[in-house]
Amino acid sequence: MVNVHFIQPDNTRQSVEGSEGMTLMETAREAGIPGILAECGGGAICSTCHVHIAAEWIGKVGPAPEMEQMLLELAPGRDENSRLSCQIVLTADLDGLTVTVPEEQSDY
Repeated sequence: MVNVHFIQPDNTRQSVEGSEGMTLMETAREAGIPGILAECGGGAICSTCHVHIAAEWIGKVGPAPEMEQMLLELAPGRDENSRLSCQIVLTADLDGLTVTVPEEQSDY
């Protein structure tokens, strides 16, 4: 199992476990994490599963590929640590990953 810590805009923190091979988005949805809408169900055709990767984790998660960067342009609050959670596959190397859920993703 891979431990993931989700920080909400109000700074509340929820720690959950996901299985290796699951995406971060699938893990969030399964755990009922608020703010991860994932309207396309993980098809990488929207940006409603946008999260901010904690700076200390961006090296392990890696930057967004070009196609994902194009989708992230639609995400309010996008920054250099933004990623689509549907594109991050959990591995043992990501155990302890911390991400922040952006404010209001419902206006995409």
